Amino acid sequence: MIENVKWLIQKKGVFIIELLVIVIACVIVLKGPKQDNAGEENIEEIRAQKAEAPVNHMEGIDADEIDGDEIDIGDITAESSGSQTPVTLERMVCLFTEEEKKQIQETALTAAEQVKGIYQNIEVADGPAFSSNIAEFTGEQCKEVVSLLGQAGFVSITEDCNMVNPERLHAFYSDYLNQKESMFTIFQVNPDGLIGAFTFLYRKDELQTYYVGIGWQQGGIPEIRNTLENSIAEIKLTEKGYFIYSYEILIPHSSLRQCFRTSPISDKCRELTKKYLSGLSYVNYNMLVTNWDSSNVEDILMPRMFEDIYRIYTGEIFRTKDRTVPAEVYEQVMTACFPVSVEQVRKVCGYDAGSGSYPYEMIYASPYPPFGEVVDYTENGDGTITLFVDGVWPDYNSDYAFTNMIVVQPFEDGTFRYLSNVIEQKELEIPVIE
Repeated sequence: MIENVKWLIQKKGVFIIELLVIVIACVIVLKGPKQDNAGEENIEEIRAQKAEAPVNHMEGIDADEIDGDEIDIGDITAESSGSQTPVTLERMVCLFTEEEKKQIQETALTAAEQVKGIYQNIEVADGPAFSSNIAEFTGEQCKEVVSLLGQAGFVSITEDCNMVNPERLHAFYSDYLNQKESMFTIFQVNPDGLIGAFTFLYRKDELQTYYVGIGWQQGGIPEIRNTLENSIAEIKLTEKGYFIYSYEILIPHSSLRQCFRTSPISDKCRELTKKYLSGLSYVNYNMLVTNWDSSNVEDILMPRMFEDIYRIYTGEIFRTKDRTVPAEVYEQVMTACFPVSVEQVRKVCGYDAGSGSYPYEMIYASPYPPFGEVVDYTENGDGTITLFVDGVWPDYNSDYAFTNMIVVQPFEDGTFRYLSNVIEQKELEIPVIE
């Protein structure tokens, strides 16, 4: 169960965190003095303090729209992005007028009407308002929804899909830089089929979002499940096209920043990322943060990397009852995926001859570490592929933290072997593995 949850967080982190923020917001009315915004220098110090519990920023909710009830559970404490001292928070002053919120809700329902045919035959179970509760909704259906919304003129995005109509986001950011009042809405299709409409507003030198969650009734009938108002501390549109933003108030169990990729990336690069990189860690073992090849591959062999490599090799989550890995399984996976011998693996990975096994080290999820994305590749004459990878670290406001050049050797049976890695520091320092 723990392994399933950890992999789900690694794979679906952005969507899960947005759902989590909505859940928290839907049951809290915040009270107390409002705090000033933080400068950029405080973000790094806050993140260091939060190493064991990732955090998010949120101020204010619109509870009136949630199932017709407003729930008050009393005062809570959080951290201002400009202070390390816990503070009591107050419901914010909303920049959106009631008429604007009504229009946004109507627009969200109008957008949903454009795609209701895709939801017509869904099976909906009982469940919480923050989830779609659809029995099964595929990635292809998510992409169909994005396409139809785009054709109707809306900005839309989902996992493993290029943003449609990103020029509206770019225009909003340009207005923001020019201190011109502006508003735009992006429709995010979650993997479970729920549609989140995020409206960003810049007004009176302040930034806020108004979220409308669209769920579905049996027969493909859209309905507003919940709404949420948030204050935004900062936004940034990078040269590569990442729109990175942070909320004003830090709430436990979320990342410091959220992001959307506005610039397109090829389907081939997405395919290579999914096959060779998805789920690999920059912060738990040395594979991606050390320069290595067959001459020094022992430098990257660590027991804690086995879990991720096993999943990539087999497509399954490794399970153990006694916190050990049978030697035949461990050695088959590691020698298949790296240019190493059984002797090398036994030398550095803790082989126990008495039990014929290796120790199993579970990886505990880090608070939103960087992830790699393939931005280019070369198919070499010897059959290998060189992957050019950018390390994206939204929590540190960077989509170009460091670069990797990874060489892989694919085989006819669909398996492959990592042959080497070269990493180069760019905007941020390379993580050090302890």
